[in-house]
Amino acid sequence: MKYKNLVINTPEELLFGNAPKPVKSRRGLEIGGGKVYPELNFTLPTMTIDDSTLPEVYRHYREIAEDALARAVDLDSNGVVLEFETLLEMTRKPKIGIEIVKIMNEVCENYYQKYGLISEIRLTPNDLREFERPALQRTTKLLDPMMELFEKGALAGGDLLSIESTGGKEVSDSALMMCDIQTIVFALAVLGVRDMRFLWRKIVALAHQHGKIAAGDTACGFANTAMVLAEKKYISRVFAALVRVISAVRSIVAVEEGAVGPDKDCGYEGVFLKAITGIPISMEGKTSACAHFSPIGNISSACADLWSNESVQNIKLLSGMAPTAYLEQLEYDVRLMNTALKEGTVPAHVLQKLMVNSDIYTDPQALILAPENVIRISKSLVKADSYVANARDGALTALDIIEETLQSGQMTLSDMEIVYLPTLREALAAIPDSESDFIEMMLPQLDQSKFILSEYGL
Repeated sequence: MKYKNLVINTPEELLFGNAPKPVKSRRGLEIGGGKVYPELNFTLPTMTIDDSTLPEVYRHYREIAEDALARAVDLDSNGVVLEFETLLEMTRKPKIGIEIVKIMNEVCENYYQKYGLISEIRLTPNDLREFERPALQRTTKLLDPMMELFEKGALAGGDLLSIESTGGKEVSDSALMMCDIQTIVFALAVLGVRDMRFLWRKIVALAHQHGKIAAGDTACGFANTAMVLAEKKYISRVFAALVRVISAVRSIVAVEEGAVGPDKDCGYEGVFLKAITGIPISMEGKTSACAHFSPIGNISSACADLWSNESVQNIKLLSGMAPTAYLEQLEYDVRLMNTALKEGTVPAHVLQKLMVNSDIYTDPQALILAPENVIRISKSLVKADSYVANARDGALTALDIIEETLQSGQMTLSDMEIVYLPTLREALAAIPDSESDFIEMMLPQLDQSKFILSEYGL
């Protein structure tokens, strides 16, 4: 890992709306520069996407952007990010995704010229490689439409470039269900790291070529999957918390390769990236309930520079269309945060403390996101020489924090959760410092028909 020290060293510095390395967008949003902005995430209602429905598809996206930005003007918004998270057909056929970016960018530019409202588009293509098994991470032809959408979508108006990449997921999926922490480390800190390096070199080069912002990745397919499984009581919440920490060593590779933030909203591991690298981050919480439930509704906003929701369908509610309603909710949230920042350091930290204290002891997944714990865990995530050892050390520190909090009586867990603690600690402690030793240890235990080592440069 390139980072050996933290950019943010104290919990007091790890605050919403402020990042040591703010990012300025094309139209002038300064993300991490003293204000929090809403980032609206949306999708189509249930419908088929084919040639016959494309006019309707395009109409939906134009209306989403028009209605959301009109409401933003009415609310005197400081600025908005619209995340275009593509659906599969839009990446498989890049011309569809490119046309949607053009349509949305026309709306953004119109509202900028007419009302002075600053808005930008985050373009997030699908990682199509997930749909081949075993995945051909480096040699598949599916990379071609992905990169075409990145490049031509950027030229069409996508200013922030992101992806939910999935390298290692063919190994992690079964490991999540079995609460196999060693295999999770292999999937994320060995396979995931290598794939992130390969993919983000391409994305960063493209961003530099066209004057765009290589924003960042998310371990959504790993850590959010764990969170959702834990919320449904399929797996341990403690295990899900450790997966979140481990995922940071994978997601930070985008920054090592030149991404500058803001990372993607569903990457709750972004708090560790912010502490280590100083980049601004996007976070989501309570307003993600449209897509998934979670135990981290308020605490996730404690360090956010963009405050987002999850994909909400463009359907009619009593007030209006759902994305517009969610934009209003996000806008009121960021208005409160920005008012606290404007009032000064003490009010901002009081608000942050309330956000943190409302969730911190309700779930180990919330506990690890408290700023003081983020700093402590982040120090462990950078102290070793290998990604594997850093993943191990970060997870062990998180486990220390969980056990200390249990012993203090501040948090309680069920017997089913507590029984995992010694098992997880033993498995983590058995992971060697050396990546090569760890690979040698793990390969005999893994079903190698599920993945191709050469596709990860091994």
